Amino acid sequence: MFDRLLLTGAAGALGRVLRPRLRGLCRVLRLSDIAELGSAAAGEELMRAPLQDKAAVLALLQGVQAVVHLGGLSTEHAFEDILAANIVGTYHVYEAARIHGARRIVFASSNHATGFYSQGETIDPRMPKRPDGYYGLSKAFGEDLAQFYFDRHGLETVSLRIGSSFPAPVDRRMLATWLSYDDLERLVRAALTAPVVGHTVIYGMSDNRGVWWDNTSASHVGYRPQDSSEPFRAELEARQPLIDPARPEARLQGGAFCIKGPFE
Repeated sequence: MFDRLLLTGAAGALGRVLRPRLRGLCRVLRLSDIAELGSAAAGEELMRAPLQDKAAVLALLQGVQAVVHLGGLSTEHAFEDILAANIVGTYHVYEAARIHGARRIVFASSNHATGFYSQGETIDPRMPKRPDGYYGLSKAFGEDLAQFYFDRHGLETVSLRIGSSFPAPVDRRMLATWLSYDDLERLVRAALTAPVVGHTVIYGMSDNRGVWWDNTSASHVGYRPQDSSEPFRAELEARQPLIDPARPEARLQGGAFCIKGPFE
């Protein structure tokens, strides 16, 4: 499908999951992170490139047709740290992609771009963003950046509002937000290979029983989840006591992200 595909954040939790799963989509898989990446396997290239370093990111994108952009901070931090890694860094990726003529970016956004909606409502990607912290704010910025680069330069993006991607859900909230690793792969592959996407926003979740997010508007991407959190429900509900429904982390879709962070 691609001569050279770039995976940023390749040393992170989801980067390590996708690294072996993306090799079949390209002749060369270029991997980048500021953390240790180990040794390059057949068909891999390793390039260390801090996202804050514009020149390094420009070199990183040379010869790349598509990007799976997972790089940056994945949890709540001080705004200055989020600004450098997630906001400035993502801008550098898009600008380098434009300069080198990359065709598509799969951007790891987050459900925390809409974390202040309540768990009692079902929302879709066309509704206004309601970020629940600096991290969610950076993902909202990334989606707006993607829209700008499509409108201005024709660079296509699928923004994936990833829920909770783990081997299994670990709490009651994840019964709604869980994304299995196999469904994560299906989601990224669909985002990379759909014929026309423009700028599409899609929630990353498995076929869970409890639904907070409606992906109907993004059905043209062709993502079809095959896993579900339901087999884990009984054990989780028996193990985790009910949270006081008046507490923000029980009432809001962003969970604990809505109350934690370096705020004074």
